[in-house]
Amino acid sequence: MKALVYTGPGGLVLRDEPDPVAQPGEVLVRVEAVGICGSDMHAWHGFDSRRPPPLILGHEAAGHIVGGPRAGERVTINPLVVDPDCPYAIEGRWHLSPTRQIISMPPRPGAFAELVRIPERNIVAVPDDMPIAHAALAEPIAVAWHAVRIGVERLHQPLAACRVVVLGGGAIGLAAALVARLFGARNLVVGETNGLRRATLEQTEGFDVYAPGEAEPDPNSVDLVIDAVGADATRAAACRMVRPGGVIVHVGLLPGQGGLDVRKLTLQEVTFAGVYCYSPADFAQTVAALAARRLGGLGWFESRALADGAAAFADIDAGGVAAAKIVLVVPDESAPYG
Repeated sequence: MKALVYTGPGGLVLRDEPDPVAQPGEVLVRVEAVGICGSDMHAWHGFDSRRPPPLILGHEAAGHIVGGPRAGERVTINPLVVDPDCPYAIEGRWHLSPTRQIISMPPRPGAFAELVRIPERNIVAVPDDMPIAHAALAEPIAVAWHAVRIGVERLHQPLAACRVVVLGGGAIGLAAALVARLFGARNLVVGETNGLRRATLEQTEGFDVYAPGEAEPDPNSVDLVIDAVGADATRAAACRMVRPGGVIVHVGLLPGQGGLDVRKLTLQEVTFAGVYCYSPADFAQTVAALAARRLGGLGWFESRALADGAAAFADIDAGGVAAAKIVLVVPDESAPYG
């Protein structure tokens, strides 16, 4: 099979790799669309010791099953592979299991490839009329779904009555805004430093946006802050703007640990919730919402060929991509679906 292989910091090569062999309980998925995640960029920079080269990255994938009784079925992939007998799995919180693996980390190659193997329990069927690139968005949107759900559970009033700010207009931040709107948020604004992305947010989904550094919500004025960046500066901004008794949901994963105003969190009883990934229920609900077209027009991603993946990484790194997400498309003339 052809695969886009991470060979070292800044290195991606499209080359032939051995076809994966499904193990008992697994299926082979012919990848048709796979998104580039911030964690893929982090690995590409050489910052992720969990992803040593050479390695096939990519975990936001959708396609169709190859072989077996479900051959041809269109599916999206939950990339978190967990021992189903783990206590965390039994209680429905797979993402916290110490047995957790994810495709794109050893020992599981990722989905920047024509084929990927995955346990059958990790696939979710998608309808025939759902664009396969939309199905590949299920994974990052599920991260946002989980973050918003946790924030809503921590609030002391309905989301419709809350002022909500999302920090970051990349895929997770944009998805968090979409999910918050679906959940009932009416007073919602997104902060994004990249002017191209701000234009995308305004034009494709009609969100109110602001440029951090030039404007910011008033101090102590925001009920729910979702930090989809996770940098020192965004943590500091979240602490400034959150109101007494408000909620900060921290879902971004940039390096650094500074920025938290622990004294304010304590004296004003601000809830700070770290969130990671999603539960199987979050993932399934996200797929259902996508299938029902309840998450907006989804015009904020850009499609490119897998063969152009190296250039896509470089363009994202240079900050010259207006889209919140690049989805790599893997053509296959023999596939039953486009």
